[in-house]
Amino acid sequence: MARERRPARTSPAGPGRSTRTRAGSRASGARSDAAPSSAASATDAGQQKAARRLPNRIGLTRRALAVLSVLVVLALSYANSLRIYIDQQGDLAEANKQIQERTQRIGQLEDELQRWNDPAFVKAQARERLGWLLPGETGYRVIGPDGKPLGTGVVLDSSNELPPGEHPAMWFDRLWGSVETADNPTRRVGR
Repeated sequence: MARERRPARTSPAGPGRSTRTRAGSRASGARSDAAPSSAASATDAGQQKAARRLPNRIGLTRRALAVLSVLVVLALSYANSLRIYIDQQGDLAEANKQIQERTQRIGQLEDELQRWNDPAFVKAQARERLGWLLPGETGYRVIGPDGKPLGTGVVLDSSNELPPGEHPAMWFDRLWGSVETADNPTRRVGR
């Protein structure tokens, strides 16, 4: 008793699915009268479900929409990370620029320090800025037509600029002026 195998029939509804309704597959006679109305109600229910679904105008399936929504969420999370990365790269470039500027400034200061460690440079600065002389040398001062010395060699900040033709008072003149002010205090008006 060998049974012959027949190829499986596929229905328009898909493999393993039948187009018959449950009511049509039942064998009872009383229910066979109800079968056509059940089939009609099943068709009406299918149409109602189709009417409730959103119209698929672009041709996307639910799976495609789910994948698309996951991709959108991932893109948003990566966009924030990308923004942070770009900000950090800008901060890093600014820090590298500051490092280069400060390294250059350190080099300039080290050069100046080496010059100040040279005794000949210190002597030249003492002569130029302070007007000092070595023992045995003779110093000269040029006096202008107004009787004040010209070119004292002392370089001070230029924030207190004097009118043209006037020169700043020497330190000993300022010192003597403060002594004279201390000797002659101004009288208070209230007494």
